[in-house]
Amino acid sequence: MNAPFHKPQNINTFFEIYMNALEKHDTKAMAYMYHVPCTMLSDDTTTFFNEYSKLEGLFNQGLSFYRQFGVMHVHADVWNRQYLSERVVRVKVTWQYQDAARNPLYNCDYQYVMKLDKLNQWKIVLSVSVNEKERMEEAQRRGVIAQ
Repeated sequence: MNAPFHKPQNINTFFEIYMNALEKHDTKAMAYMYHVPCTMLSDDTTTFFNEYSKLEGLFNQGLSFYRQFGVMHVHADVWNRQYLSERVVRVKVTWQYQDAARNPLYNCDYQYVMKLDKLNQWKIVLSVSVNEKERMEEAQRRGVIAQ
């Protein structure tokens, strides 16, 4: 017997769900937006996760930094997607971080390689931080976020 067909999840919807989980500090929901195993990559580090609990731990650590810097609101701007196959896509996203009054703190770019799971829900396989570290440091130099 075949499994029921599920319409593929909209990529913008995926990032709205991710954005809401980030704003609510729901690290468990954030972790389940990823396919495990997955990789997080930046110029300085490559981190491989094969357990949701380890990924959730990283997000808990990251959210403590966001709280320290006064990040209260987040917006994800999906500005490019390239389908690599029928079920794999590369997505470029600009994340915009704002304080409680919705004043901009900083923005940064990420690229994601995502794959549809068997329920046709997108999951992140590879997350590439293009410039978050540099943008945070620049915002600190400008005095927009605390050092």
